[in-house]
Amino acid sequence: MFMENGKKQDKHIISILVEDKVGALQRIASVFSKRGFNMDSITVGRTETEGLSRMTIVTNGTEGKIEQMIKQLHKVIDIIKVSELSQEDCVVREIALFKVHVKDINVRSELMNYINIFRGRVVDVSSTSMMVEITGTPDKVDAFADLIKPFGVKEFVRTGITALSRSGKEKAAAPETHAGGSRIGENVKVDWG
Repeated sequence: MFMENGKKQDKHIISILVEDKVGALQRIASVFSKRGFNMDSITVGRTETEGLSRMTIVTNGTEGKIEQMIKQLHKVIDIIKVSELSQEDCVVREIALFKVHVKDINVRSELMNYINIFRGRVVDVSSTSMMVEITGTPDKVDAFADLIKPFGVKEFVRTGITALSRSGKEKAAAPETHAGGSRIGENVKVDWG
């Protein structure tokens, strides 16, 4: 959390169900850009429904500005559903890969102890380094990163968070409708004339 113009800026997790169409990501990103929002992280992946993907976007803003952003996102034709996920009512995970310098067997052994404590796993080994995968909350990834700094981190990458609401906890942002106005799941009759 931080303050801007005297207003509290919190981290918000926005979940977007979107049709797999060329340009969808660009259209969504432009909504953020036009309104001066930064995406702290964005992950995109397929869902259980063919032809749909879920985007998880983390951004900062006041409650009012986030509500406006969500209203604007509903206007994007490729979007099926937009929800803001409460950090308390959702499961959040992130994957990180660390390539860590290991100069000798003692360092390797100590690093292995930390990896086991964090329930990580070694995914690659060489004579001078180990690549470690850590999966968990952003706080867990941060804690591991801080702990292994003294070993010498050669490279490091994070996926950004992905999240799903816990059963019955999703906060719907607005009625689910297609950009054309029909509600999702509603039978739409088309007159082909």
